[in-house]
This record gives sequence, C-alpha cells and structure tokens, in this order.
Amino acid sequence: MGVGPMSARSTGPQRRARQAGADARGVTEGGALFTWGKENRTHILDPSCPAASATPRFWMLVLLITAADAISKALAVEHLAPRHIPHQIIGDVVRFTLAYNPGAAFGMHLGPASRWIFAALSVVIVVVLIRATADLTRISRLAAFGVPVVVGGAIGNLLDRIRLRDGVVDFIDIGFGDVRFWTFNVADTAVTLGAGCLVIALWQLDKVQQQAAGS
Repeated sequence: MGVGPMSARSTGPQRRARQAGADARGVTEGGALFTWGKENRTHILDPSCPAASATPRFWMLVLLITAADAISKALAVEHLAPRHIPHQIIGDVVRFTLAYNPGAAFGMHLGPASRWIFAALSVVIVVVLIRATADLTRISRLAAFGVPVVVGGAIGNLLDRIRLRDGVVDFIDIGFGDVRFWTFNVADTAVTLGAGCLVIALWQLDKVQQQAAGS
C-alpha cells in the first residue's frame, strides 16, 4: 500500500526519510532547498544508496573526530597541568584550563556512579543513533555528516571514561570573568555540531515534504 507525505510524517523519521526521498525527485530548484541531479546535489543524496554507516567515509570521519579529540586531550594533560589553572588564549574570554569530569558533556554530573552511567549511555546512544538515522543519512548530506561527527565525539569521551578513573579530560574554558560556561573538550564540540546538523536535516526533510504535498 502506498504511503503519502502526510501519513509518512506520522510514522516516524525512518518512514519520513524514505518518503522524502521519493518526494524530492519532483522538487526543482525554483525556490526549493533540495534538488536531484549531478549538477546540484548539495543537500540530497540518492535514497537507493547505502546508509552512511555502511560507507568507509562514515568511519573515516568517526576516526578523524576521535583522533582529534584524543590528541587535543593528550596535549592538554601534558601542557596545562596542574589542574584548574587557567591559561589565557583570547584574553579572559577563551582560556584553556585542565579539568577532569566524571560526568557527561559540559560538566554535567550524576554522582559517584556518573563515570559508568554515562559510559553505558554513550554506547546505547551511539547504537540507537546509527540505526534510527540510517534512512535519513541515505538522502541527506547534512545527516550523513552529522551522525559520524556525533558518534566520533561520543566515542572520544567514552574512551576517557573507560581508561581514566578521574573521568573525561576537559580544557576549553569560555566566559567573562567569574561567569564561565562549563569546561568542555573537542568531543563535546563535535557532539553539539553533529546534533545541530541533524536538527537542520530534519527541518529540511519537513520542507521537502511540505513542498511535495503542495505541488
């Protein structure tokens, strides 16, 4: 039985992504965000292609993010010790301050068991994210980029939780005077960037469906 744009929207992201791939074929550049064809494939991929997680590019990006995070943390530990001593980078606005976080991103903490709670959650989130966004990454370049960036960041912090008793290495310290944001790291930044890409990809998906429904 065929699925129309409106019914696809109500059956979850995977069904929406599959339907959007079909809908996008009829959407042209006349004010549209998505187009098909070799000349303009900025936003949309071919829905018949494999999910991003089945491609070498996906895992290369995961490895790149994880490696960048690990290298930056190693440099922070080597050059910023002892802990909690700020090193000014851009005046007092951007500082590098070595800290260890047994909790989650941006300093969130759930008590003594935070290390293992967030390690387990990281594994679950990575698996669920890859599976839940498989269809979306077939048609959206932003999603195909955002998912491995999130996964790479999550793995970077997961490795710290497994190997370091003190927790995740943080060192990026932003704020004004005594008003500071939570200290964070490259992995946290990657997770935030990737999540933002996924939000935009889902917005673009809705845009395609609305255009297809109105055509």
